[in-house]
Amino acid sequence: MSQAPAIHISRAPALVWRAGRRALDQLSQQGLDPADVALIPGAAGGPKALALTGLDQAIFAEWLPRAPRLRHLIGSSIGGWRFVCVMQADPARALANLAERYTRETYAKGVTPAEVARALKLMLDDLFQDEPASLLAHPHYALTLTTVRARGWLASERPAKQLLGVVAAASANMLSRRLYAQSWRRVWFADPRHPAPPLTDDFPTHIAPLKADNLFAALHATAAIPLVVEGVHDPLHAPAGRYRDGGLIDYHLDLPYPKQQGLVLYPHFYPHIVPGWFDKRLPWRRPQASRLDNVLLVSPSPDWVARLPYGKIPDRSDFSRFDDASRQKYWRQVTAETARLGEEFLETVARGQWPGVVQGF
Repeated sequence: MSQAPAIHISRAPALVWRAGRRALDQLSQQGLDPADVALIPGAAGGPKALALTGLDQAIFAEWLPRAPRLRHLIGSSIGGWRFVCVMQADPARALANLAERYTRETYAKGVTPAEVARALKLMLDDLFQDEPASLLAHPHYALTLTTVRARGWLASERPAKQLLGVVAAASANMLSRRLYAQSWRRVWFADPRHPAPPLTDDFPTHIAPLKADNLFAALHATAAIPLVVEGVHDPLHAPAGRYRDGGLIDYHLDLPYPKQQGLVLYPHFYPHIVPGWFDKRLPWRRPQASRLDNVLLVSPSPDWVARLPYGKIPDRSDFSRFDDASRQKYWRQVTAETARLGEEFLETVARGQWPGVVQGF
């Protein structure tokens, strides 16, 4: 009696790959080599970045070191924190520490922005024990951290005034990004050895030098969400003022990326890009396709996300949605599952068969 043929069930891909026109052409003609990657953006999003832990570990600890070269890292909020991790001697371990330390964070009901700011500073101290000067001397990475300098009521730490400023800024943003720009002044803290390439758009940008004596202030500022985290007052080497979360303008870093210096590899927790923090609920506010011409974006697939506990990646609402023990269990489960993302990334680039894998924006 003959045996029935074995049934092989292939699992759905854990990653989604999207590319601009120029990046698609390069993949089809010569594949993907780590030496091709010149710039890496890191989006704001708080706990959402936990969903990238395994992918980041594969990219920064295994793949990119195969072809050392100068690479620009441009990070908003948690994106900047991820990049300081990858600049440490053991990137995989530092990224795991970031995920675990963030997961362990707890806040009492009614916590104030000043109390959250103090907790954030403690987290910075715990995570980045290396001397700031040694971090910023990395031979292959040039870091840029995005922040904004608040104007008017948005510069106040009084909740009522700040709230009025937030409402006014959100209303202006409904009309246009250019009008919204009047609420803030974009300030980027950038490696003075290798400033980021020109990325000019509707927002005038002041470039401040990122140095050992202002690195932690810049990391604090880039994560200082209005009404949640107290901002940074007068950081060194930058114009005087109150500094807040870089994601307010550069949420997912919708920028006119250069086309001639190498690929832009974008590990992202979403398969799409939202320009600014207040654009999250504006479906018509999306990047221009021309800006993504040289971008290769890789993100968790909807199928992978659907199989997670609660069918979603972590987000900031989890602090109020779950008790601490339940939230921490859930976040650790997600972080563990991200190992599959890293494995699939390495398998895909090694296989090099891009038709049917990568799609356009």
